[in-house]
Amino acid sequence: MSSKEKPTLGGTRIKTRKRNIAAPLDPAAFADAVVQIYLDNAGDLELIARSLESSDLNFSRYGDTFFEVVFTGGRTQPGTTKSDEGERHPYSVIDCEPKRELILPSVIYIQKILRRRPFLIKNLENVTRRFLQSLELFEENERKKLAIFTALAFSQKLSGLPPETVFQPLLKDNLVGKGLVLSFITDFFKEYLIDNSLDDLIAILKRGKMEDNLLEFFPSAKRSPEAFSEHFTKAGIAPLVEYNEKKIFEVKLKEMKSALTTQIAEEADISEVIESVKQHVKDAKLPDIEVVRILWDVMMDAVQWSGKNQQQNANLALRQVKTWAELLNTFCTSGKLELELLYKVQVQCYEDTKLMKIFPEIVRSLYDLDVLAEDTILHWFRKGTNPKGRQSFVKAMEPFAKWLEEAEEEE
Repeated sequence: MSSKEKPTLGGTRIKTRKRNIAAPLDPAAFADAVVQIYLDNAGDLELIARSLESSDLNFSRYGDTFFEVVFTGGRTQPGTTKSDEGERHPYSVIDCEPKRELILPSVIYIQKILRRRPFLIKNLENVTRRFLQSLELFEENERKKLAIFTALAFSQKLSGLPPETVFQPLLKDNLVGKGLVLSFITDFFKEYLIDNSLDDLIAILKRGKMEDNLLEFFPSAKRSPEAFSEHFTKAGIAPLVEYNEKKIFEVKLKEMKSALTTQIAEEADISEVIESVKQHVKDAKLPDIEVVRILWDVMMDAVQWSGKNQQQNANLALRQVKTWAELLNTFCTSGKLELELLYKVQVQCYEDTKLMKIFPEIVRSLYDLDVLAEDTILHWFRKGTNPKGRQSFVKAMEPFAKWLEEAEEEE
């Protein structure tokens, strides 16, 4: 062979590429190329993922377009969910049946894509946000598929879908007003709770800053605790109803405690304080036992204790009891409630060393002020069940209990 001749390869080409897709230079051409990969592989997501991996497609430039094709089967017109010109494929999330076993493969497929190309996470957020803000443009069946997809995405911990990306875009007034958001979120909750606990759901809601704002998913005319309970009970999500009722209860309890703290600190007229507590109890339907506990806690928390001066602390505690005895007496209306108050005093005196030695004095003061009846005190002395400091307190109470027993015998 002459030194000027170029070497050549011999042999026969056995395999040729099935299709040679040139790197597209615009969104429409990119969408067509991705659609063609779907069609060439007959919707097999594993094969599609491999083809995408080996392609020359510019995902960094057309990431949003890629997820439009994944979700809807093709490129969508700007600002809408309507299909743009160009070929479409029938293997999208929107085109399948609204069943978790059919939608889950798409979630896993997207997760694989994101692991290989993590820069696409932002594009997934963009497209998801846009679709959720345009729920009214989807058919009811399509909205259900999006809800199932979103729930499965959270279950699978799909990258690129932080809770705020899902929940915040839904809070558009027109979407909420039409009931579309409530329908979507109900399908989402039901689907998510199939594989996850209520605590998991609450964690997501917290991250999405919606834990305390669940009523915002409801149209304004139905935005009430009663409507919430009725809707989600009917939807079969009773644990969420129980959680919300507990949350409301805790908020109202906190509100009453805050108002009472302010009134006691400002030494408001006791009749005004009593009426205020009664109103809170009525509005929040607070249990009597919980009210008694709060009254004692707030009363004692308001005392400005005097360091290690035992006698001065005793005087402060007894003065507080005397000042607000009428308040306690108003709500300790049965032996059961009186016993609950006595247990509350016992626990505080056990846990707070500066009060431990004055337990008998506090009990005696509550007796003298007609807050605690002798039957209640003797029942506690003979059969009390709270073990905290009981042994030492019973011993300290022996003289007073003996005096009550003698008075009882004389009567």
